[in-house]
Amino acid sequence: MVTETPPETEVLAVRASGVHRAFGGVLALRDASFAARPGEIHALAGENGAGKSTLIKVLCGLISADRGTVEIFGQQVRRVVEPAARRRLGVATAFQELSLIPDLTVAENLLLQDPPRGRLGLVRRGRLAPTADAILQRYGVDYIDSRTTTADLSVAQRQIVELVRVLAQEPRVVILDEPTAALPDRQVEWLAGHMRRLRDAGCCVIFTSHRWREIEQLADRVTVFRNGTHVATRDEMSESEAVTLMSGRTLEGTYPDVAALPVGETVLRVDQLAGGRLRGVSFDLRRGEILGVGGLAGQGQRELFLTLFGARRAASGTLSVGGTPVTVRRPKDAIRAGLGIAYVPEDRKAEGLFLPLSIRDNIALATLSRRSAGGFVRRRGERAAVASIAEQLRIGGGRATSQAVATLSGGNQQKVVMARWLLTDARILLLFDVTRGVDAATKHDMYQLVADLAAQGKAILFYSSETEEIANLCHRVLVLREGRVSAELAGPVGDADRIVAASLKEESDA
Repeated sequence: MVTETPPETEVLAVRASGVHRAFGGVLALRDASFAARPGEIHALAGENGAGKSTLIKVLCGLISADRGTVEIFGQQVRRVVEPAARRRLGVATAFQELSLIPDLTVAENLLLQDPPRGRLGLVRRGRLAPTADAILQRYGVDYIDSRTTTADLSVAQRQIVELVRVLAQEPRVVILDEPTAALPDRQVEWLAGHMRRLRDAGCCVIFTSHRWREIEQLADRVTVFRNGTHVATRDEMSESEAVTLMSGRTLEGTYPDVAALPVGETVLRVDQLAGGRLRGVSFDLRRGEILGVGGLAGQGQRELFLTLFGARRAASGTLSVGGTPVTVRRPKDAIRAGLGIAYVPEDRKAEGLFLPLSIRDNIALATLSRRSAGGFVRRRGERAAVASIAEQLRIGGGRATSQAVATLSGGNQQKVVMARWLLTDARILLLFDVTRGVDAATKHDMYQLVADLAAQGKAILFYSSETEEIANLCHRVLVLREGRVSAELAGPVGDADRIVAASLKEESDA
């Protein structure tokens, strides 16, 4: 284990020593240490559940440590610090779980902590939108209307607003917890530019990311955590070395070998599907196939998945499953026996899980009708089925399935959502950005699971905000542009640039 103790004379923006933090019986940090300098971009890496987010909350004073010390530019943070006090310390944080208030406008969220006021200290509501517009323009965000209600924004747009709110504080220490998880490539480049600008101005930028490419491109130093403890801090680190440090195991290859494109039966046929952003989408999905959906963000990918699952109504078009025309008006229609369509969403917390419920209850939710009679659930059969699928997917490292799913790391929570639908034995799996916000080792597990499911004969429609995943996992790739299929690429494509190039063409003969 490589540890790094900075010299006592070195000026540090952030120093944590011997930090210990537990939540009930779960130990999140154990004797953790961390140090970051002014004028550097410092990446904090580790598996889901390694303690990164807890450390960030301790560093910024949102929660207190059970023991240990935290210093910001030499000043100790001894307890929970109010937002105003955090700003006085020069610390600004954007959390992985967005802190925007959905029912307020963008302007109200941006200026919530420091609204324009008149002589008597009253908020000048008429100045909110113009002031917010000026802030958005200052940071190159001219595509978000400050008068829009935040709930009406996409996840990526909400993340942008969250980041602008942090940047506008002009802090000395910026802490970004998974800031790019919901962002398309163009916005990732936007954020990277601002991170470098802050570093060059002497600011300390600390960020977490499960996209190793971003860490390699941005970080001046990398600190790895495992099981709540500091493992190593280095100026340079390869992805394979980082994964070994994070997980304690060596992974062979990033992506599994995907079997050749099957010549199997057509399981799902979509013909001229329209509605919302969709403008006449047609394709066939075969048994044992992983069919990728690519294209720039916001071209109708999410609408396509939701419409196929019945969570959105189609304006026109037809669906056939196994050669039989079907009507899917609601998710219940999609998952019923004989049809077998399952949807795994990107936002596991908001769309996929009931956090207060147990792991077992979350997994068994979609199959309750099969294990109940007269209003009573046959618990013995349920426990056996859930235990088997939980062991197969290595959920929670052997943790009891009676525990609340909220106690799991993000990667394990995503596995719970996958387990729920695998328990239904669905024939068609709609996987929408299922690796978003999970660590490298868990991603590797998810890639292998997708390949194994295809080998078992499942028909898989796959979208990812990381184009490399689509390029390396899928048999074919459909490129969406303005709600239409603008190109079809034979795969595995291998080179993500081919998908990006096809996404940017008005018409493609690829």
